[in-house]
Amino acid sequence: MRRLMSFAVIGALLATVVPAIGPASAQQRRPDADRQQEQEAAKKRQRDREWNQKEAPLPALRNAGPCPYVKVLYDASRYVEFEGGRESAQAVAYSGEIQGLSSACEYRDDEPIRVNVELLFALGKGPQAKDNRKTYRYWVAVTERNQAIIAKEYFELPVSFDGDRAVVRETLEGIVIPRASLETSGANFEILIGFDVTPEMAAFNRDGKRFRVNAGAPRAETPTAP
Repeated sequence: MRRLMSFAVIGALLATVVPAIGPASAQQRRPDADRQQEQEAAKKRQRDREWNQKEAPLPALRNAGPCPYVKVLYDASRYVEFEGGRESAQAVAYSGEIQGLSSACEYRDDEPIRVNVELLFALGKGPQAKDNRKTYRYWVAVTERNQAIIAKEYFELPVSFDGDRAVVRETLEGIVIPRASLETSGANFEILIGFDVTPEMAAFNRDGKRFRVNAGAPRAETPTAP
């Protein structure tokens, strides 16, 4: 899913970085472009089937300096919802993990920094799940490096399970960070991402505990030898 972000504190939506193509040129290139889009769509479907893919590539953007540091906050990198507060595989209702992250930025002269981020979510349905649908919630925050949050925005991630796991790819466009001057580098900023977790979930992650994405899913019985 592609999302256009609009941090009120940070700035406007990301403008396209692709140069304009004239009508005649666009008409000549359309068949090739359509074939290329079909090929890319087929490749994307194949990548999505490989749910444990670690990287989600983004087109490179041109920039005059280092990009902001983009990372998943460890305490909020995984979502494990337990029924009744019991930390066991059989008590899992829903789970999730941010398994892939890639980013690209662009800025020149005294322009603001524009950042694109692509995320790969691996999501699971456990034995205590009461529905095949679940809406996860995650957030994106822009901070000064190791300092205060400049802006933070929440997003909903609705998922329909066909089985006990699902993969969702999210593309975030429009993270715009103003710069105080020409000398202000992207290295002065961080972009943090994480699930909207409870204090108990954060503590579970912080302690290094974990289950598979489809934790607690029923297993097929192994036939016994006669």
